[in-house]
Amino acid sequence: MVSRSWMALVIFLAGCTVGPKYKRPQVAVPDVYRGIAINADKTSAPSLADERWWTVFQDEQLQALIRTALGQNYDVRIAAARVLQAQAVLGIRRADQFPTIVGGAAASSDRFPQTKNFPVFETSANSVSLSMAWELDFWGRFRKATEAARAELLASEWNQRAVMTTLVRSVAAAYFQLREFDLEMEISTHALASRQDSLRLVKVRASGGVTSMLDVRQSEQLVYEAAGIIPDLERRIEQQENFISILIGKNPEAIPRGKTLLETTFPPVVPAGLPSSLLERRADIQAAEQSMVAANARI
Repeated sequence: MVSRSWMALVIFLAGCTVGPKYKRPQVAVPDVYRGIAINADKTSAPSLADERWWTVFQDEQLQALIRTALGQNYDVRIAAARVLQAQAVLGIRRADQFPTIVGGAAASSDRFPQTKNFPVFETSANSVSLSMAWELDFWGRFRKATEAARAELLASEWNQRAVMTTLVRSVAAAYFQLREFDLEMEISTHALASRQDSLRLVKVRASGGVTSMLDVRQSEQLVYEAAGIIPDLERRIEQQENFISILIGKNPEAIPRGKTLLETTFPPVVPAGLPSSLLERRADIQAAEQSMVAANARI
């Protein structure tokens, strides 16, 4: 009976843990967004949040840039390394809950030469050692440490996803900005050509005495203004290409183009009034919650 009582006590103590269990904080959230009718018609179209980036962005060149960025961007590599680090830490914390077994073996052999009083002789010695140590987790210290490490692993994985999402957004925004500069360059080039033609026509009219030199100077001023815009656009295009090159993990270089800005199909505008539960799908919010779980486990 005494041995059973001690066994029951050990099991009871092993089941005891220190610290509270994590509970998600309760937040009072309104049912509908202010200004949205309660009985508003809800379409059955699929949510934009469920779409993949390669289905949202139909430009093949943009898709190639995003894939290159996801494979070579330095921030993504750092986030992936932190995930591996968290996995290793979790393995160490879990190993603390199990017994530690240490074993060893040794062998030695000595040969002594012949002396005046003793002949040649040899000695040998062999030894084997085995030890086991196990610290019982009475108060759940190791289990709580494992729980914290597991939450930190999940947080690092969500952080990696947040970095990837931000990278996709940055590459797409930078690419669309580049295509906007290209469109401005095209418009400015056509405007310069049109004003040059107009200047030639005004000069012909001035040589025939139909118009004055004031009109010629005004036409020249318009040509100079149009010509001055093009170098600035060339500089901005080059800077934007350099920025995209850094995002995709390459040295500054020319960026291939795909569809023009007028041919691009943009994703729909996200309307107001979407349920607040969509916030829970954000990677940074998920990572923040897992950090709270890890901090709660360390109490």
